[in-house]
Amino acid sequence: MAARPANDPNDSSPRNESDPFGRNEQVAQIEITVLSVTFAVAVMGNLSVLLALHNTKKKTSRMHLFVKHLSLADLVVAFFQVLPQLCWEITFRFYGPDFLCRIVKHLQVLGMFASTYMMVMMTLDRYIAICHPLKTLQQPTRRSYAMIAGTWLCSLVLSTPQYFIFSLSEIQNGSGVYDCWGHFVEPWGVKAYITWITSGIFLVPVVILVISYGFICRSIWMNIRYKTKTKKKKKKSASGAACKSSGLVGKSSVSSVTTISRAKLRTVKMTFVIVLAYIVCWAPFFIVQMWSVWDENFSWHDSENTAVTLSALLASLNSCCNPWIYMVFSGHLLRDFALCLPWRQASRYAHAFRKEESDSSIRRSTLLTRIVHRSPTCSPTCQSSKSARSGTVDT
Repeated sequence: MAARPANDPNDSSPRNESDPFGRNEQVAQIEITVLSVTFAVAVMGNLSVLLALHNTKKKTSRMHLFVKHLSLADLVVAFFQVLPQLCWEITFRFYGPDFLCRIVKHLQVLGMFASTYMMVMMTLDRYIAICHPLKTLQQPTRRSYAMIAGTWLCSLVLSTPQYFIFSLSEIQNGSGVYDCWGHFVEPWGVKAYITWITSGIFLVPVVILVISYGFICRSIWMNIRYKTKTKKKKKKSASGAACKSSGLVGKSSVSSVTTISRAKLRTVKMTFVIVLAYIVCWAPFFIVQMWSVWDENFSWHDSENTAVTLSALLASLNSCCNPWIYMVFSGHLLRDFALCLPWRQASRYAHAFRKEESDSSIRRSTLLTRIVHRSPTCSPTCQSSKSARSGTVDT
């Protein structure tokens, strides 16, 4: 994932004694292991979320829509960023044509943009729902689809420069060793590229997220104050009828719109944890990348065993975290996914069969009870008419 330029003087020092263009195999084995586990967990987790969303019996909400597309974006990260990086670590060098090199680099950054900005759109949707609840009544589904479509289109456009920056080229002039590296206008090209990627994928989204959550927290705090004041007023009031007669009916109807439900608070907590996980996973990676281009004394060879390797591996873990965050904060998704498992389906069918059998036995016993208590010679209406006639005779 690191953007090392071709002919980089910092990368010309030997990585092992036998091969001047070799690598540290122990570090490579650790990277391959971690990337393999990351890919497997990310794919299984996000596919589980999509399967649970597909089979859920609850009404599809805007939050479900954003979670679905964020899972799709994380799958793009898993298949087009983590998986190519894993293959790259196994082969060490990129073995493929030039156009494949450009496509891989484009899809790697596309997944990063899509995952980040889908999370931003989810947070902005929560901001609208909490801070401007009346706007959620005005075609919210159409707005959500527009936000999602805009995210995918924006990610596609912003990742397009990868086609012109990266290509299959020699890692050093005359070496005969080729790899998929970037070509930049020296000396400021690498700095501009890394700064642009860091700003577009990390700094700008984090600023938007912090501002949005600032307004959300303020709105929640004001809502709590409003509820506290309302409770105090209710305690002081004589009765509910007096409150209605004093003209508070309109205020109560407005408060039903401004009051924040527990479901909205739960989704706010979920998006906050997602944002926090994103910052924790990606901040070290972008810090190291910025450090590598702005510090003249930085050397890839000296730091590849520590900062560079650990930051890249930590960044890959973000796609694994999101699905389990969805499952924890949305309990029905975990339950819906469990019901999709084959043995749970068999137990569910068995339970339904037992329930149907018990219902039919109850119906049979009820029918037998009615037959036993019915008169063998006359219907209930007939019995009532007889008793009526007998009463007439007696009188």
